[in-house]
Amino acid sequence: MNSRKLLQGLVFFFISLLGFLLLFHLLVVPAKPILTRADYKKNKIEQFFYVALGDSLTQGVGDATNQGGFVPLVAQSLTNDEGVLVEAQNFGVAGNTSNQILKRMKETSEISDALEKADLMTLTVGGNDLRKVILDNITNLKISTFKKPSKDYSKRLLEIIKLARKKNPDLPIYVLGIYNPFYLNFPEMTDMQIIVDNWNQTTENTIADLHNVYFVPINDLLYQGIDGEKGIIQVIGDETKIINNALYQEDNFHPNNTGYEIMKRAVLEKIRETKDNWKN
Repeated sequence: MNSRKLLQGLVFFFISLLGFLLLFHLLVVPAKPILTRADYKKNKIEQFFYVALGDSLTQGVGDATNQGGFVPLVAQSLTNDEGVLVEAQNFGVAGNTSNQILKRMKETSEISDALEKADLMTLTVGGNDLRKVILDNITNLKISTFKKPSKDYSKRLLEIIKLARKKNPDLPIYVLGIYNPFYLNFPEMTDMQIIVDNWNQTTENTIADLHNVYFVPINDLLYQGIDGEKGIIQVIGDETKIINNALYQEDNFHPNNTGYEIMKRAVLEKIRETKDNWKN
């Protein structure tokens, strides 16, 4: 008798428990997962293709690591900060003028193929054009000497951008300005800063009305060196040298590692200012 009552009690208990659980399931709304399937897709790391085109500044002359100057620094920062997996391809060649860059674009399928799939392009151009004018007219340099060469350079710059976008019309392009290291090599040329400023103004004016093409000024950042020290006097034995602490001391012309870090920051700052325009 007692066994039967115990069995009936257990059956009643389990039936009651089952009913309670069923009622609880019906009354309580199941909690949604914190991340939905769409969230997982949204947070998935995207692949991003970055093409760097230009002269020695893109190649990275003066970079002690031989990794490519500011280009890998920009790529790594975008990977770390923006949540994208950046693949960078560097087409920098030291000494290239705008004409030579344009020639490579026309003749090198690897460049045109890379530009077709690129999500971002940086361009360093103009420094060697300016340098050529200086060397060709070294004995009779005047500010007016640069007027026609700068117009010719402007036409080639437009052609470079047009060709870069031939199969990728909305490609965001960041054109870096040039800077003035010449005061270390040509201290007698007191008008050099005016000439560099005018050349940068030509670049900026040339691209001003182009959609998703942006000018990145670096002159003030590199010309003045770290902490605004334009020229630091260094005495070694009987020799007195003027150096810039953001420039490569082997030639006092190209950036050193610190200089490329400064350039990277300038590029990233401009990208962050403008990236919302890329899809517009």
